[in-house]
Amino acid sequence: MKRENIEQAYAMAKERYAALGVDTDAALAKLRNISLSLHCWQADDVTGFENPDAQLSGGIQATGNYPGKARNIDELRQDILKATSLIPGSHRLSLHASYADFRSTGAVDRDALRPEHFASWMDWAEANGMKLDFNSTSFSHPKSGMLTLSNPDEGIRRFWIEHTKRCREIAEQMGRRQGDPAMLNIWIHDGSKDATVNRLEYRRLLKQSLDEIFETEYPNMKDCIEAKLFGIGAESYTVGSYDFYLGYGAKYGKIVTLDTGHFHLTESIADKVSSLLLFTPEIMLHVSRPIRWDSDHVVIMNDDTLDLAKEIVRCGALDRVHIGLDYFDASINRIGAYVIGSRATQKCLLQALLEPLGKLREYEASERFFERLALLEEAKNLPWNAVWDMFCLQNDVPVGEAFIADVQQYEKDVTSKRA
Repeated sequence: MKRENIEQAYAMAKERYAALGVDTDAALAKLRNISLSLHCWQADDVTGFENPDAQLSGGIQATGNYPGKARNIDELRQDILKATSLIPGSHRLSLHASYADFRSTGAVDRDALRPEHFASWMDWAEANGMKLDFNSTSFSHPKSGMLTLSNPDEGIRRFWIEHTKRCREIAEQMGRRQGDPAMLNIWIHDGSKDATVNRLEYRRLLKQSLDEIFETEYPNMKDCIEAKLFGIGAESYTVGSYDFYLGYGAKYGKIVTLDTGHFHLTESIADKVSSLLLFTPEIMLHVSRPIRWDSDHVVIMNDDTLDLAKEIVRCGALDRVHIGLDYFDASINRIGAYVIGSRATQKCLLQALLEPLGKLREYEASERFFERLALLEEAKNLPWNAVWDMFCLQNDVPVGEAFIADVQQYEKDVTSKRA
């Protein structure tokens, strides 16, 4: 697409939006300041680097066998940099604890992880202008079983308590190094496949474990606790339910993570944002696309993601909501999946920033509900895509579908040659 055509279309869109009181330049500036936390596990199907032959467990599944997945740290980093070169803006990278770099230190178990096992990641991130976030990893381990932090077995529970404490120390070091707090997300798969008669006991143990884990305060990281409705193998009961973590987060001032795939499909995740903002300090999002269950399909520009983005902007909460991605599709080109999902999320955020909110609230305050609904409908037809094209142009990334050719070329030159 020619530069002059993009600029001409943007000028017309700018004028159209200005008539409704929307400043497109301001919207672009705000979008430029929103950093997505990209998930490292999309490039290698959540394999990590502890054991290349390890089998996923704890309800984690990556379906598909598209060729060319990253097989080691260098390939993973190469793929991430390629993806970010096609995504406008500046973004973060979210690491799981299972992605430690043991090449210079020797391998240790998860309860012995230290910041030095992620030093090369910190060096790499700094060299590439990227900040890091972190996740504890309770799944895909010989001691995972069905219960970790809520396990009645003292030895197993202590292993996972120590692991999570170590993860907080690592996140603290990341945040100190990059001069910006690292988000430390805690999600455990604990639950029961069939009916349990000990719901309260397992949740009491989980609370006890969390209380100990959070005893030490760190200034350069932020704790996030992530709920789930159910998981594969834990269909009947999940210890870390939404109610549990909402209560814990509200009482102790912890950030609650909302994963868009971790709720009943008829629930509105957007509707939860305003409530959490009143009772918890901040919100962490893991954006994915569930199809009938927590299937972690690649994010697309659909109503659910758009509603979520609009609610964040309507609440004036861009500074209190952290946006991470969490999907892993092994059935299509993995770098392409990164780019599609990231750009779709950004497109939804842009449309939210371009909403004629002032006029809509004016209608609502005066109970002019016909006018409100009419403008909400007409706003769907506003030329937001011309503003998006300008955003891509300003950030020197391919405009429109042009990124497809870049991904295809990278597959030809790089990923297709991985045995």
